[in-house]
Amino acid sequence: MISGTTTLIAHLGYPTFAFKSPLIYNPWFEKKDIDAVVVPMGVKAEDYPTFFRSLFTLTNIRGALVTMPHKVTTMGLVDELSPTAAAAGAVNAVLLREDGTLVGEQFDGTGFVRGVLRKGLTLQGKKALVVGNGGVGSPIAASLAEEGVAELGLFDPNTAASESLAQRLTAHYPRLQVTTGSKDPAGYDLAVNATPLGMNDDDPLPMDVDRLAPTAFVGEVVMKQEITPFLRAAQEKGCKVQVGKDMLFEMIPAYLEFFGFGTATPEELRAVSLVED
Repeated sequence: MISGTTTLIAHLGYPTFAFKSPLIYNPWFEKKDIDAVVVPMGVKAEDYPTFFRSLFTLTNIRGALVTMPHKVTTMGLVDELSPTAAAAGAVNAVLLREDGTLVGEQFDGTGFVRGVLRKGLTLQGKKALVVGNGGVGSPIAASLAEEGVAELGLFDPNTAASESLAQRLTAHYPRLQVTTGSKDPAGYDLAVNATPLGMNDDDPLPMDVDRLAPTAFVGEVVMKQEITPFLRAAQEKGCKVQVGKDMLFEMIPAYLEFFGFGTATPEELRAVSLVED
């Protein structure tokens, strides 16, 4: 039930038909008797800056979830950026503070990292490879750096994307060793597919699975199918894996904490979620 006391969380993006977050947050709010609601708001890119500023003049808004195509634009519309958001080059959460200032955060990578840690992989001092350095891979790389990996390998067909990400990472994490230009997973403790490859069964694999060590941990961001051909091949090598949807359900507790709504376990969220598997 939405009433005059309900706190709003805007879900900003365009188009909105694929938005899944309201189908997870709102059932959880209802179950926990929290007077808040996530509201999808479709805003085209050309209208976004003006709308964004007007949105935060509302007196009953707590913040916003930000999705495509607005994650980069939002960086220039907030008063403060977290180090992870600055390194990632994108914002996917905004909090309105009591003093009226806006802080931008980035949780795409947080969800991935929380999932990996929950599955028992220690990241401090490890070597990680992130293939795909765009809107998903960049936040994952930034969160891995925040968690303390010693080395990061970056690869993207768009070399400029990798180079730009490497510069941001080394600026914020000067002790981090970053290399670019190779997607060879040999020698890495963690290998991540942050590309769309795997949405279709006939897609090529994002990296050479034969070069993975059986002790490597392998992560996926594709959510269309749980076990992609890449994950299947990695499992056959003996690797531990993380499926794409794990990232979504691990990310939401971080959002809830950011907005001051407490926290939740992925299991609690899955239990009430209306997202179809």
